[in-house]
Amino acid sequence: MKLLASPAVRVGISISIATGLYGVSFGALSVTSGLSILQTMALSLLLFSGGSQFAFIGVVGGGGSGIAAMSAATLLGMRNGIYGMQLNALLRPRGWRKYVGAQLTIDESTATSTGQEDPAEQRRGFWAAGIGIYVLWNVFTAIGALAGSGLGDPKQWGLDGAAVAAFLALLWPRLKGREPVAIAVVCAVATVIAVPFVPAGVPILVAAVVAALAGWFSHGRRDEGLEPDIEPYAEHHYGRHGCGSPGQRTEHGGSAQPGAGS
Repeated sequence: MKLLASPAVRVGISISIATGLYGVSFGALSVTSGLSILQTMALSLLLFSGGSQFAFIGVVGGGGSGIAAMSAATLLGMRNGIYGMQLNALLRPRGWRKYVGAQLTIDESTATSTGQEDPAEQRRGFWAAGIGIYVLWNVFTAIGALAGSGLGDPKQWGLDGAAVAAFLALLWPRLKGREPVAIAVVCAVATVIAVPFVPAGVPILVAAVVAALAGWFSHGRRDEGLEPDIEPYAEHHYGRHGCGSPGQRTEHGGSAQPGAGS
């Protein structure tokens, strides 16, 4: 009960439920894209990165090769390596915790941890969100995979492009500002142009190269870094009764603005 009184743990549990439930859609779409139930579960258990997993099944479902699918998933998952370096300096895990923590380092666990200023709360937030999402994501992936296996041919239900649609649904809310939208449009055009000339699965790699070049030569703020795409504290800690402004220190000593510890 004392652990549940922790603000970071409460936020970690709530975000675990919301994120874990989305595993149903991944499980169903993975099976309808041609992967077996065991392969689907292996992705969730070992890869454990929602965007990378949807990218993988999107390429496979579109007829791309395994190498193209792995490349696309790797490109999207590289940000977790950056989070890992940040959290290693912040939490200073030792022994087996360092290896388990590496597997649990995702957008949600990073944001939940860095949204607190107290070191103990940072650790509680990371482990609550990381473990909670890992368990629920895999449970609901299994439920979705079992349900998807009973659908038969995905083209019969018009689901052959559903994995790509789900990936776009993940991407769209992250396009904040003119520059990200412009880069997304350029990448989409590059992908369409490349489709007739390269094997399936390669156009997404072409788009990734275009995005990387655009990011390299862009003129973003010098103090702008790589931060998680979610804001778990946006609605939970704006004062005692939901009042206050973003960035205001809360009664628990945390910050209402995510990424405050980064």
